Amino acid sequence: FRSGGGLPPFRLPRPAPRTTFAVMRRLLPLLLLALVGFLAALPAAAHAQAKREYAILASGCFWCTEADLEGVPGVLDVVSGYTGGREPNPTYEDVVGHRTGHREAVRVVYDPARITYDQLLRRFWPTLDPTDAEGQFCDRGRNYAAAIFVRNRAQRRAAALTKAEVERRLGRKVVTDILPETPFWPAEAYHQDYAEKNPLRYKTYRQGCGRDRTLRAVWG
Repeated sequence: FRSGGGLPPFRLPRPAPRTTFAVMRRLLPLLLLALVGFLAALPAAAHAQAKREYAILASGCFWCTEADLEGVPGVLDVVSGYTGGREPNPTYEDVVGHRTGHREAVRVVYDPARITYDQLLRRFWPTLDPTDAEGQFCDRGRNYAAAIFVRNRAQRRAAALTKAEVERRLGRKVVTDILPETPFWPAEAYHQDYAEKNPLRYKTYRQGCGRDRTLRAVWG
């Protein structure tokens, strides 16, 4: 109708455009599909995470221990660090200065579906001199002494079993320690992946320390 006073004609408001609803209708199946995929991936991710186990091992200089174990099939990651000591967050200077009682060690993360703890230990033993209680190779002192740090009965049993096998094979007393697991403190960043980052220095150190020469003499 037309009101008095020259006002513009009154019109009912137009209905809202249907474009937004149409877009939402097209996107809804895609959103549902993405949600289903996300939910389906959760058990797989949890399963993959559940597969990860770790071992704490010491065989002298952690540069060498790390390099020896990183290429083992089933090993996912190897981190150099310190364990077995009294103080939290030790530094390299603390450890080499014998101030905290820590040893150089590595934390080996592995997939037990590909390599068992027993198998990992059997790859570990030939990387050290198990008859040396006062260090390893040219590195002397308890901070370089070899050890297997265990966190449960199964690991302790496997460590003892493989230690006995090594004694029978070598025909000599094995003095490598089997110790309860203690907090593991990752070493400084410049120690991580040292062999990969500094191949020439690493090779010079390893040769100069006589590591491989001693291993051939011990293991044949």
